[in-house]
Amino acid sequence: MFPKEQGYFFPAEWHPHVATWITFPHNDHSWQEDKLGQMYPEYFALIKAISEGELVRINVNSAALQAFVESQLPVYGIDPAKIEFNVQPTNDAWCRDHGPAFLVKEGSAERLVVNWEYNAWGGKYPPFSDDNALPSTIAKRLSLPSATPGIIMEGGSVDFNGAGTVLTSRSCLLNPNRNSHLSQEQIEDYLKNYYGVSQVLWVSDGIVGDDTDGHIDDTVRFVNTNTVIAMVEPNVEDENHAVLAANLAELKQMRLLDGSPLRIVEIPMPDAVVIDGFRAPGSYANFYICNAGVLVPIFDCPQDEIALGILRQLFNDRPVIGLSAREIIWGQGSFHCLTQQEPAPCV
Repeated sequence: MFPKEQGYFFPAEWHPHVATWITFPHNDHSWQEDKLGQMYPEYFALIKAISEGELVRINVNSAALQAFVESQLPVYGIDPAKIEFNVQPTNDAWCRDHGPAFLVKEGSAERLVVNWEYNAWGGKYPPFSDDNALPSTIAKRLSLPSATPGIIMEGGSVDFNGAGTVLTSRSCLLNPNRNSHLSQEQIEDYLKNYYGVSQVLWVSDGIVGDDTDGHIDDTVRFVNTNTVIAMVEPNVEDENHAVLAANLAELKQMRLLDGSPLRIVEIPMPDAVVIDGFRAPGSYANFYICNAGVLVPIFDCPQDEIALGILRQLFNDRPVIGLSAREIIWGQGSFHCLTQQEPAPCV
């Protein structure tokens, strides 16, 4: 039986967490050696903020890397009691995409891990076999059952309202470098059966600098069951203007399962984040909702406060916290890309 048939579903990110999983960065292909060190303060600030409300479970590539992380915890004021380690070979840091997808069951203590296949965004960054192995080994570590669909799927390519709807993008999930043998209808069936949803909503594309082929977590995010934030670029000369305008037009035509339209709240993009001549995919949509707050990447530009102000109006059950991501974004991802929530059981 598919997970959906057993009553499992992927909860919204605002559902209470047991923990957040991250994979500690060590790959100098994502951050060159000098940039890896420069991003550590931002990365540990992210860990500290999450640890204020839940465990942080860290995949570390080796015992030596665990020792390094442990040595840094007091430097950044992180309570070691809120940190757990999983020593296991890894390739890169993007736990949203290679980490376990946890499903829950309403009114039950049961949980399940979906073990999607992972190919580093269409085979762009080999090797990736160690990252691909993480979900199944974590499921065993936690003594949780797992389901293996056998197709490529990345956590950053999907966003959920917890009430039967998932948002995604054609540019990513319909890209032939993922599952070229599957039609859109077949991919929707996989999403429904293995994530426990009833409706798939599609936007067209992603932002400039996003090497994932257009992950939804840089453009559109649910903030409650019927409201999304949509990134927009007011500057018509900017490369992101047209694609975000097209996505916005599509969102306005969408209807939820009850027939109601989405409530859409627009957030302006940050100034272009250009590092060493490369435009990184800076976006406020790459926030992470944890027990302690909504952690929003900021980029030292005037739009930071605009974005934080809008998000504070939308989230009234936890603080909205801006954290610098100017060094992290050089790796072409941010807070949501780096994290994967482990939800609490629905009991």
